[in-house]
Amino acid sequence: MTSRNDDLLLGGKDNNTREVARAVASRSRVVYVDYDPVVLAHARALLISREAGATEYIDADLRDTDTILEQASQTLDFSRPVAIMLIAILHAIGDVDPYQIVAKLMDAMPPGSCLVLSHVASDIDPEQIAEATARLNQLSRQHFTLRDHAQVLRFFKGLELLEPGVVRVEKWRASELETQYQSAMWGGMGRKP
Repeated sequence: MTSRNDDLLLGGKDNNTREVARAVASRSRVVYVDYDPVVLAHARALLISREAGATEYIDADLRDTDTILEQASQTLDFSRPVAIMLIAILHAIGDVDPYQIVAKLMDAMPPGSCLVLSHVASDIDPEQIAEATARLNQLSRQHFTLRDHAQVLRFFKGLELLEPGVVRVEKWRASELETQYQSAMWGGMGRKP
């Protein structure tokens, strides 16, 4: 993907994504999005653009798509395909329509852009996951909303779903080590036609 798509717009805190992207395409431009002040402090210290590509950080909530798109356009070239990676974040969006967030981000991207996401599943080990989520929701200021396979699949509406489709994350490009781990997350990738 990154050999064709040199730009990435990311939600979440994956600090290795820029290195992975640059190993494939050294001029990749990467934009991280998060609102956590601790993550922002780390980003200021660690995500300095020094290589051929650029790395930026947007201090914003994923629900603020206008700010994200406006600020990301200062680093990313939206006339070329962009990969939007929403890794383990959409289950934290429960008070607004998460499908509208994803649709608005993808609508702003040109054809050939990709959506990559993972989401905690409500239908994998449902009793254990429901119990753990209820405890987490009692302890956290943030409310987590789990979704089943069909609900996660809806995020890819209008996109060409890439093989192997929406599957447990360890099944996506699985290695021997990864297949020993059983996640409770759905993951998938789709390309905008």
